[in-house]
Amino acid sequence: MAPFDALKMARERALDLVEISPNAVPPVCKIQDYGKFLYEKDKSDRAARKKQKVIVIKEVKFSVTVDEHDYQTKKNQAVRFLGEGDKVKASLRFKGRQMAHRDLGYKIINRLILDIGDAGLVEFMPRMEGTTLHAILAPSKKAEAAPKKVSPTATTKPVDATGTTASDAVQA
Repeated sequence: MAPFDALKMARERALDLVEISPNAVPPVCKIQDYGKFLYEKDKSDRAARKKQKVIVIKEVKFSVTVDEHDYQTKKNQAVRFLGEGDKVKASLRFKGRQMAHRDLGYKIINRLILDIGDAGLVEFMPRMEGTTLHAILAPSKKAEAAPKKVSPTATTKPVDATGTTASDAVQA
């Protein structure tokens, strides 16, 4: 329909001619109240924002001289962060003459990647930026889909009027 005819029809009904899809050929328009259109658009935008997941990057810092227990603690933190659906940035800062031994830093970060295994996927392989070596790990699809662990509930035993359970009565 010609834009002039559509505009005339909208004015007859005391409504507005609202352009829905300007990029389409020809552009798609609708005859409706413009205020109602804005309200519905705002409502759908709010619903879309509510469903989206905000991606948070948590950082786990290592050093070249990291001890085994400290390494395990930070690895467990990274696995926990990935399990919660957050990305993890594993960074390792070289200080002073440690820059001469970058291979030790790469070994630590690569070991972390191997130890994390199925909990996360490598988004950025380890790379140097200045004196810092870092890698970014994203949660794997399996880790995101896994439900939260439910604590096992204590099993209940039937108790009679005297307060003893059936198994207590058999033993007596």
